[in-house]
Amino acid sequence: MPDSSLRILVVLPMYGGSLPIGRYCATALRGMGHSVRIFEAPFLYPGFTGLQNLNLPSSDTAQLEKSFLQVVSQAVWAQVQSIEPQLVLAMAQAPLNRALLQRLRHAGIRTAMWFVEDYHIFTYWQLYAPLYDVFAIIQKEPFISKLKAAGQSRSLYLPLAALPGFHKPLALTEKEKREYGADIAFLGAGYPNRRLAFRRLAGRDFKIWGSDWEGESLLLKHIQRNGARIHEDESVKIYNATRINLNLHSSLQTDELVSHGDFVNPRTFELAAMGAFQLVDTRSLLGELIADDELATFASVEELYGRIEYFLSRPEERAAYAQKAQARVLREHTYVHRMTALLEYMEESLGPWPKIHEDKNAQPEFMPEFQEELEQLRHTLGLGPHASFDDVIARLREQRGCLNDAETALLFLDEWRKQYLGK
Repeated sequence: MPDSSLRILVVLPMYGGSLPIGRYCATALRGMGHSVRIFEAPFLYPGFTGLQNLNLPSSDTAQLEKSFLQVVSQAVWAQVQSIEPQLVLAMAQAPLNRALLQRLRHAGIRTAMWFVEDYHIFTYWQLYAPLYDVFAIIQKEPFISKLKAAGQSRSLYLPLAALPGFHKPLALTEKEKREYGADIAFLGAGYPNRRLAFRRLAGRDFKIWGSDWEGESLLLKHIQRNGARIHEDESVKIYNATRINLNLHSSLQTDELVSHGDFVNPRTFELAAMGAFQLVDTRSLLGELIADDELATFASVEELYGRIEYFLSRPEERAAYAQKAQARVLREHTYVHRMTALLEYMEESLGPWPKIHEDKNAQPEFMPEFQEELEQLRHTLGLGPHASFDDVIARLREQRGCLNDAETALLFLDEWRKQYLGK
């Protein structure tokens, strides 16, 4: 691990499944004492999708979308220039184009992508993987060999994880138990294999949460809120309130509803960290992460139905599985574990981290009387001991709720510095 706090920029995608994962990574890195900024690409998503509403020819729309993404990459570069990070960590589908990645390399700024996607389906890695210093992945062979053939020799197997401060057991109110609770529930998108697999549960105490279930008439009365997207905060309540959480990995195929794939989805770790019981389909990489006696699995749809009936009448066994899985995930599979592994691998592969420029880390000359408050705020805000004044101010502006006197004074002084000192 680095001897001191790193300055890290986490670049989120504009949308998609890796968006919350990026936020979890940022939270974990801050908890480890690093100074973290987030490039909020989702703020730009309405502008990107709005291009479709101009009713232009498809070729014109495609060109405008390409130009828009170039502007987004320029915005990332502007934030890089502003904070001078030692590491740019991009999540899957983050808006970094090839020109920007080459510019970052020439500037000596280390880059890593956490490609939390199935390489079979999302093939853009072929163009971008070689341009990153490190390419972290959730699959093993043959993907590792394919990356080497494409020119990326520094790939790191980095499975998904949970964030214990967020994915945790909750004491729900009676109202929440009624709203979110069910014998059986599933939260996720309506992929073809899930639509077919869940149809035999129609008429049961079964709730479906999430989007992309349009046209599923047989399960219509089970789909909650007309298929609206569910925020991460609510997902924790749903998982905690459900007796049996179904965890069937997505597949576009319908000839075999249980795909027997390799990577393990984030839901597996999140449910476990909450102490919630789940039935998860078997995966080739699951056994080395969580033992058979820690998770209840199924290898076919018929086995899924049988295990639902079995565990509904056995709350003690559900609790035993949930307790074991929770202990394993908290011990080995948190985002702190993953970010630690990533930073250690990067340092081993690339050498010591570049030093932070002293002038960026220096405090304003007019601030000596606030050194004690700054040190306390660094600790309170989860920043490292060497975090700059600008880092403290940036984190303060992200906070919600009332400010104390010291925080208010620091924000006032920052505004005064900008207006009257031009800094």
